[in-house]
Amino acid sequence: MLRVVLVLLAVALYIYFVIDVARTPKSQTRTLPKWLWLVLVLVLPLLGGGLWLLLGRPWPENGGFFRKRGPVAPDDDPRFLRKLDDDVWSKKMRKRRGEAS
Repeated sequence: MLRVVLVLLAVALYIYFVIDVARTPKSQTRTLPKWLWLVLVLVLPLLGGGLWLLLGRPWPENGGFFRKRGPVAPDDDPRFLRKLDDDVWSKKMRKRRGEAS
C-alpha cells in the first residue's frame, strides 16, 4: 500500500513539474532556456523537477512563497490611502469655496 502511495505521489509531482515548466513564460526561466528545462524534467523526472524548483523557476513576486498577495490592512493599500488624501483635499476645497463665496 505504501508503494502505491509513493508511486502516485511521484507521478503527481512529475505531472506538476511538466505543467509548471510548460506554463512558465520563456522570459522568466532562470539559469537555462525553457526548452532545456522541459527536456531535463522529462528525462530526469524527480531530479529534473527538483532542479527546476531550485534553479529554474522564477522567484515569486512580493517577497516569497508564504507572503500574502496584496495589502494586509487598509492602511497598507496605496489606493485606499490615495482615496483618503483625495477626500481630504476635496473637503478642504469645498470648504474654501464655501467661505470665499
